[in-house]
Amino acid sequence: MDRIWISESNRLSGVFIQGVVSFIEFARSSVKDGKIACPCQRCVNRFHHTTSTVMAHILENGFSQSYTNWYFHGETISQSDPIPNRSDVETENVEGCGNIQHNVQEFMEDMATGYAHVDGFQSMSGDQGSGHSSHTEILNNEAGKFYDILEDMDEKLFDGCTNQSKLSFILELFHLKCMNGLSNKAFNDLLSTLRETLPEGQKLPKSSYEIKKLIGKLGLGYEKIDVCPNNCMLFWRENIKERECLQCGESRYVDDESRGPDPPTKKRKKKEKPKKVLWWFPLKPRLQRLFMCSKTASLMRWHFDKRVDDGCLRHPADARAWKDFDARYPDFAKEPRNIRLGLATDGFNPFRNLSSTHSTWPVLLTIYNWAPWLCMKQHSMILSLLIPGPHSPGDKIDVFLEPLIVDLHDLWVHGMQTYDAQEKKMFQLHAALMWTINDFPAYSMLSGWRTRTKFACPNCGFDTWSKWLHYGGKYCYMGHRRFLGKDHPFRYHAEEFDGTEEHREAPAMTSGTDILRRFNGETIVTDLDDKVVPVGDGLTKKSVFFQLPYWEFNLVRHNLDVMHIEKNVCDNILGTLLDIEGKSKDNLKARMDMKEMGIRTSLHPVERSNGKTSLPDASYTMLKIQKERMLSVLKAVKVPDGYSSNMSGCVNMKERKLVGLKSHDCHVLMQDLLSIAIRGCLPEKESRAIIDLCRYFKGICSKVLKVDYLEELECEIIRTLCNMEMIFPPSFFTVMVHLVSHLATEAKLAGPVHYRWMYPVER
Repeated sequence: MDRIWISESNRLSGVFIQGVVSFIEFARSSVKDGKIACPCQRCVNRFHHTTSTVMAHILENGFSQSYTNWYFHGETISQSDPIPNRSDVETENVEGCGNIQHNVQEFMEDMATGYAHVDGFQSMSGDQGSGHSSHTEILNNEAGKFYDILEDMDEKLFDGCTNQSKLSFILELFHLKCMNGLSNKAFNDLLSTLRETLPEGQKLPKSSYEIKKLIGKLGLGYEKIDVCPNNCMLFWRENIKERECLQCGESRYVDDESRGPDPPTKKRKKKEKPKKVLWWFPLKPRLQRLFMCSKTASLMRWHFDKRVDDGCLRHPADARAWKDFDARYPDFAKEPRNIRLGLATDGFNPFRNLSSTHSTWPVLLTIYNWAPWLCMKQHSMILSLLIPGPHSPGDKIDVFLEPLIVDLHDLWVHGMQTYDAQEKKMFQLHAALMWTINDFPAYSMLSGWRTRTKFACPNCGFDTWSKWLHYGGKYCYMGHRRFLGKDHPFRYHAEEFDGTEEHREAPAMTSGTDILRRFNGETIVTDLDDKVVPVGDGLTKKSVFFQLPYWEFNLVRHNLDVMHIEKNVCDNILGTLLDIEGKSKDNLKARMDMKEMGIRTSLHPVERSNGKTSLPDASYTMLKIQKERMLSVLKAVKVPDGYSSNMSGCVNMKERKLVGLKSHDCHVLMQDLLSIAIRGCLPEKESRAIIDLCRYFKGICSKVLKVDYLEELECEIIRTLCNMEMIFPPSFFTVMVHLVSHLATEAKLAGPVHYRWMYPVER
């Protein structure tokens, strides 16, 4: 049956009227007690009227645009014909939502159709003509709650209000509460003021608790899972009835004695309180909900329908890791609605200054199907887990990730039936986790790679070059000459580098297969002295992510975070140049290590006749006037609003140092300001090395990248690091400085860094 009339805007046209008449004739088969479900835009099949009333409603209010399969009126999906989209308007930017009342109504229509498909279609197919009442009986509890809230969609906020319904106003208020961090008390006071201000008969709830109960009917709830206090196991699934940890024997619940003197009574048994609780926000219904709204459903295909493929890297879909995944799993790739996810986590203190040690860890998921201007926004991220404090979960974070891994595994292997509000039909949705986003300590927790040993670089793996500095009491990571050409003269300069010639080749990037073989004992690793390296020297565990069938073959599994690497490198440079106490990498211990290594004899400590030790000036040592010149440039800099913080506030001219620099301040310095400020303050060779490093960071942070340019940066950064090895002491080269050499390679594999750094997560 031709249903193009449904999208007709003129409800008085002959086409629309004839279509309504044909619908009424078709719907007479579903008449029950003389009434049928009304599909007008106001009733949306929630209320039943006589056929004449339904016809009048449709002519007055219009036909529900999302109701194209007339399953409330005895039709199966196979009987209906698709209709064109009701709007050709571009809907990519979901931030500019326009009129919230219109959007709420449209969203509810889409979701009502979705619930009907997901929960009721099979039963309706076998019982045609049963109408709305029989359909409601087969809905699950969640869908039933949803249909209850539809009544609030049409309920006026107060008599005479035309631009807001009760539901739309409540959603808008709650959105303001969440985005502006209003406390429950402040929000309750605001509600009280609004109730007194609005006309008599207003329908506004009295408290935030009532609003949460109302919004909770929309679904997307959470589950609380008890955890062993020592993070050994979850009391979940087959272990849900256990009272003690099966590994350490620790009790699951707080002892009654510690809960106060109020004993349980016979009439009311006191509920036992668990010692630690994990908050789990199930992933599957949240992914399904994305497709129940026609606007977000269309955005889920952006990477396939609207991405420009011109050889440039603008999106992860342009990069090799995405394309390699598609080539390896063509069945997954042929459905553009299948979801690619990134996982991010980091600890934060929810109590701010009230507790300096508490650390709670949220686990967030970001969706890469969306357009570049959406996928890393706060509103586009999904909270999956909330790992309780007060301490970091450490290597036992795998225990907390178990519910999420189970969901991800099932989404990959089996998928789930999902209703697409744009296509108006069901499909089998699958999802895959592309990589994780985390700072370097969390990198160790998630991957199992030990990041504080001599094999700290996860990309170089067991081929990491490191040297223990006896006086500094730490490892340094130099050896960047390995990445140069075989005949490069730097390879034969011993005294200017680490005291040895370099004849080794560049290490290969460690793959997931390499790690699994190492755990299975299939490969044996030896160090520079041909000694066998124990597995525990580089790996602490087999990551829980290897339970995902595809994880072993992902080209990039855990991202190196450019944000924290850039900050650490910036701190090293500024601390050393300005000789900031506690932050400078050039001190007596560093010079003693250079003496022990037998390099740069002109910089070795000098014993004076009075028994004191002096340190000869290095080429990067800045005089007082040079420090003041550099800092005066930063003090006087003025930038547009929103570009960065007030940089002049970080400049301490009296002590000649920079204080209170945040991650973004260091980003701005490395991208734009530092290369200007040091001009004329350092010799040409030293300033050139730092300027080249700044240019490298600016290059890899571009929003649009080209593969040939990244290959140039790969070569350039090795030369820059080698030049810096000839300038700065070995203690300068922490693992964070070494990781800079791998950033361009990762960008070439995974795409622009702003999809994979921690700025959106930490902000």
